[in-house]
Amino acid sequence: MKRLTILGSTGSIGINTLLIVHKYPKLFKIVALSANKNIKVMLRQCELFSPEWVSLKNINAAKELMIQLKKRNITTRVLSGDHSACKLASLESVDYVISAIAGAAGFMPTLYAIQSGKTILLANKESLVIGNDLLMKEVRSNNALLLPIDSEHSAIFQSLPIHIQKKIGLIKLSKNGIKSMILTGSGGPFLNFPLKQFHTITPSQACMHPNWSMGKKISVDSATMMNKGFEYIEAKLLFHASDIEIELVVHPQSIIHSMVRYIDGSIIANLSINDIKISILYALFWPDRINFNLPHLDFFKIKKLSFLKPNFKKYPCLNLALNAFSSGHSSMVILNSANEVAVSAFLNSQIKFTDIYRVIDFALSSLSYSNPIIFRDILEIDKIVRIKTKKFISNFIK
Repeated sequence: MKRLTILGSTGSIGINTLLIVHKYPKLFKIVALSANKNIKVMLRQCELFSPEWVSLKNINAAKELMIQLKKRNITTRVLSGDHSACKLASLESVDYVISAIAGAAGFMPTLYAIQSGKTILLANKESLVIGNDLLMKEVRSNNALLLPIDSEHSAIFQSLPIHIQKKIGLIKLSKNGIKSMILTGSGGPFLNFPLKQFHTITPSQACMHPNWSMGKKISVDSATMMNKGFEYIEAKLLFHASDIEIELVVHPQSIIHSMVRYIDGSIIANLSINDIKISILYALFWPDRINFNLPHLDFFKIKKLSFLKPNFKKYPCLNLALNAFSSGHSSMVILNSANEVAVSAFLNSQIKFTDIYRVIDFALSSLSYSNPIIFRDILEIDKIVRIKTKKFISNFIK
């Protein structure tokens, strides 16, 4: 039986993971769940799965959850505060940790899981973006294992030979018959939207992804293609890839989730319907596969498969991400911190959609720090960048 902690259990990844676990009670035990402040969903999850522990970052929400659990005679222990998820990520009784907390908030819990030698099912790409080589060194030194559950990275992972899967991030692709990885992206909801009208895009429009159902923040990141930039960085680190070993392709239909190009001229692609449960299933049961009765892809209903080069004029945030990786570790921390602040401001209607790029570009061009040496350096840079970016936005909107 696999014993799990789910970080971010009330979000999309967490809920879909629990749907799978619920069907296989003899194979999985939910030891711990964590979330921010969603009492209603967390209470229901406690009723269904009887975890030993839960954590809510919001202290008031945690107090209310304790009251509700006591009324129902549920003995689950409740933690609260900023570091509560870290404790659950490193429990000795846990084998697998699903890292699905959105944004930089998921970094420290993911680090704790890695330092505890867990198998981590990684959905939190920001952990790799800001953790960079420091985080990957911890993976190696603690014999932890990262299994990707983002659809694109899972697709690449599934298209690799099993001997590379078992040594993910540890061996060079070029020495194992691989020429490159082809990372696909839909182009988001504004692929065919006139560039001159981008300034009119509203938060509700930006959150309407054409192919996937996701949270607000990642939906906006997809609309700006910053998410693809983050995925590019994640792929480079996760698969130990060089600049020439990653290709970016816009694929509007989101049917081919990503591909691997081999040196003999062949390409192995991963195709499926758009359901994140497929990637979660593969990671939970890896290296085996299991039938969850999900719909299969019907080739006769596919009208076309099209491929485009990324339009950097339309998606300047993607270019910022690629350049940040080349600039060094501190630039990637700045990139992520400024992006989170800018996206939050856009969702709160403080700035325009096109201002997201301007805010991030300001941070990257005006702020400079030495590359982090220890993890505390990352947190310090993140904190300062957020303060300065918020101040810039305040002056920007006056």
